[in-house]
Amino acid sequence: MPRFFCDAALGPGAELALPPGAARHVQVLRAQPGDTITLFNGRGGQWQATVRRMGRSEVVVQVQSHEAVEREAARAVTLAIGMPANERMDWLVEKATELGVARLVPLHTQHGVLRLSGERAQKKQAHWQAIAQAACEQCGRNRVPVVDAVRDLGTFLREATGRRTVLSLAEGAVPAREALAGDEALTVLIGPEGGLSAAEDAQARAAGFAPVALGARVLRAETAAIAALTLALG
Repeated sequence: MPRFFCDAALGPGAELALPPGAARHVQVLRAQPGDTITLFNGRGGQWQATVRRMGRSEVVVQVQSHEAVEREAARAVTLAIGMPANERMDWLVEKATELGVARLVPLHTQHGVLRLSGERAQKKQAHWQAIAQAACEQCGRNRVPVVDAVRDLGTFLREATGRRTVLSLAEGAVPAREALAGDEALTVLIGPEGGLSAAEDAQARAAGFAPVALGARVLRAETAAIAALTLALG
C-alpha cells in the first residue's frame, strides 16, 4: 500500500488536502476515489486514509484508523559527516535513513569539497530532509530523522554530548565492531573524502570522541558511514 509523509495533525474523520509532493505521487500512481493509502506525520504510528477527490493538482483524503506501528532502531544514533560531494551526500542521507539513523549533521571540514552557506545551505538542508522523508515512505519508518543545518566541525564538537566516537587512523583506535556496540545513544563522526585532517582528528579526540577503526582498507566516506551505521544499529 502506498505510504506518504504528511506533516499535519491527523485524526479519525479528518479531511485534508495532501501536500503537493504526495499529491503528485498519488496522481502518478493513478489512484482513484475510494482507494486506500497510508499516511504518517512523524509523531508516531501511521494512519489509513481514503482518497475522496482527485483534482488537477489537489488530492483530498479522509483519515480513517490509526495503527500504532513503529519500526525504529533500538538506539538513537547521530551521524555527523564531512559532506561528500555531489550526489554522494544524497545517497548517504537515503541509505542512513533506511538503516535507522536518528539524526544527520552535515559538516564543513578541511578536506571537504562541498562548501555551503546562506540560502544555498538552507536549500540543501531542505533537500536532504525531503530525501529522508521519501526514504521513510519507502522503508516503512514512521519517524523521520532530523537533518541539521550545515555547520563547521568546531561548532559541532563544542555542542556534542553523550557517547561520542570518531572514525580515526590514530594509534590505539578500537575496532568498530567492539566500539560501536551497545544500546545507549551514540554519535558517530566521519570525515569527507580524504578523511578528517590530523588536526581535526586530534581536535575531536580532545573533545571526548573515542577513536574507532573500521579496518585496514581505506573506504570511501559514504561506505565508511554505512559500515559504521550497520554495526551501531545492527
